[in-house]
Amino acid sequence: MKNRRTAAALTLAAILLPLPLATAGTSVAAGTSVAAGPVGTDDRRTTVELPRPTGRFAVGREDLHLVDRSRTDPWAGSGPRELMVTMRYPARHDSGRATRYLTPEEARLLLVDRGLDQVIPVETLTGTRTHGRTGARPVAGRYPLIVLSPGFSVHRATLTALAEDLASRGYVVASVDHAYESVGTAFPGGRVLTCLACEKVQDEAGYRTVSDTRSRDVSFLLDRLTGRNPVWRHAGLIDPGRIAMAGHSIGGASTAAAMAADGRIRAGINMDGGFSTPVPAAGLGGRPFMLLGAQQRGPGGNASWDRDWPLLDGWKRWITFAGSAHFTFTDFPAIGEQLGLPDEEAPLPGGRSVELTRRYVGAFFDQHLRGRPQPVLDGPSPDAPEVAFHTP
Repeated sequence: MKNRRTAAALTLAAILLPLPLATAGTSVAAGTSVAAGPVGTDDRRTTVELPRPTGRFAVGREDLHLVDRSRTDPWAGSGPRELMVTMRYPARHDSGRATRYLTPEEARLLLVDRGLDQVIPVETLTGTRTHGRTGARPVAGRYPLIVLSPGFSVHRATLTALAEDLASRGYVVASVDHAYESVGTAFPGGRVLTCLACEKVQDEAGYRTVSDTRSRDVSFLLDRLTGRNPVWRHAGLIDPGRIAMAGHSIGGASTAAAMAADGRIRAGINMDGGFSTPVPAAGLGGRPFMLLGAQQRGPGGNASWDRDWPLLDGWKRWITFAGSAHFTFTDFPAIGEQLGLPDEEAPLPGGRSVELTRRYVGAFFDQHLRGRPQPVLDGPSPDAPEVAFHTP
């Protein structure tokens, strides 16, 4: 796994990575200043909307602040470990109120960190239209719980399109920000925690610390959501016997680490993340696992996937999307496409990126948490020629 600063230099790295900024047909290389004016000074859109969820439910949203006083934060070196969690759930239509994508300070820090603060206005990013609604009335029932963990240095909001779609299809979704692991996350009391981990993680051992720490974060989260005194007011919606996890990049590595440590997690997906914490030699207890990767993640494309694939001892799939890149599985392609910032090196359109990610992630959870066989997971489909199945 690359150092975050090195990875950030790949083009339009991280907020829209890998959506390289192009103006007048010229790509902006690492370390180059951007000559173009802000989005909106030409024909680009100044408003952005994430694709609508495909399920029959509206999407409710509520943010939680969790504090684990049994652990000291490994990056700050003092104080308890803290999490910010966005809960999404099946809700009634025409209830609740719209919420913003990011706070202004979260958006500003993200843009400054990537050298895009003179290119994309903060208001454009914060105003990205989502479809979850705060205060929406839940639809009564018991639903599977899916935990989502984002990539290193980026906010939990980066997986919003996927989270909203899963909630609309009848899942409770907990998207987690792990303290000091994003360039900016708002916490209660007016605090915005920045990425202390980004300055400390320099090698594979450091990335393993990230994934192992996130594994403990997830176990704590499950305790607080499904234990005797749950912290969330709608915790009765959760079926504690049907819990799964998915993550992007280091969040994908953390998914396998969390499954190895916590038997409550019945299934997992790694979206384009190397296994910083190796899969145990004994496997994952026969539980299903899916590798969902960019085009270059086929066999031979990542040493840790080649190494750990034989250790996945349950139902498993290894799937890649042609024309994709590392952040294909997040909101960034859809946002970049609407802002006129396509990626010539990852030509899979933004809307199609979201559609395919939703299709295969949703099918995996429908099959393994709901017991509904999904033929789309059996092999290539004529209507998805971009999708390749690998059987090394």
